[in-house]
Amino acid sequence: MPVSGNLYYSLHHDHDSENPPVVLIHGAGGTNLYWPPEIRRLPGYSVYAIDLPGHGKSDKCDGQQIIGDYARYLVQWLESIHLRRAVIIGHSMGGAIALTLAIHHPEYVVGLGLISSGSRLRVHPELLNYTADLTTFYKAIDFLVSHSFCPDTPPRFVELAAKQLETTRQSVLLGDLLACDRFDVMEHLAAVQQETLVICGTDDQMTPVRYAQYLASSIPHAHLSVIPNAGHMVMLEQPRLVADSLLSFLKDVSFLPGERN
Repeated sequence: MPVSGNLYYSLHHDHDSENPPVVLIHGAGGTNLYWPPEIRRLPGYSVYAIDLPGHGKSDKCDGQQIIGDYARYLVQWLESIHLRRAVIIGHSMGGAIALTLAIHHPEYVVGLGLISSGSRLRVHPELLNYTADLTTFYKAIDFLVSHSFCPDTPPRFVELAAKQLETTRQSVLLGDLLACDRFDVMEHLAAVQQETLVICGTDDQMTPVRYAQYLASSIPHAHLSVIPNAGHMVMLEQPRLVADSLLSFLKDVSFLPGERN
């Protein structure tokens, strides 16, 4: 994986010169690998999937406790790779970062994808308490995993997700959850002028469908896609359906050749 601005990222380079680049931002405690191959390798697009500060291989910098601070890291990273216009797609906390970029740094955002996210991301106090104490950290992981998948998800798949989450440092996951709990842009959604796709699983317990419906009704140019038989980790549970929704959305995003730099 290449690194720039102290952030590691994967790059799938398969773009048409008329298609915008795509940046994927993972959620709390995640890495770029939380995006399945169907989404990291969208045909016809250059797709960048980053590890946020303190996550995965981006371990030379610390995780953050404020969504705006993560957004500033993203701006620095975009500048460092000379990528000044892109479609920004975020999952959960990554959606909060994407929304913050669209509101406060709209010049970088040509289109917006919000997956399993919301305009506010309040965190259950029990989860915060579990995560804050190293002795109950595994209870926090159990809480997250048990609320992240639909009932039909194969148990082995859930076990693998738990093992991946266990590799996240406790301080980083706590910082992510605190950042989510403090996040609130409900009063600013009308300022988002980019074409936006909102995706949510029908069985999402963490950010229920009503969160997605609120985003779609409050952002002026938003479209809603509700994916069946999926929970909070909709892109892992239904990767093909999510990829198809993204591809359908991306073809309608206005992008002029030469906007890339």
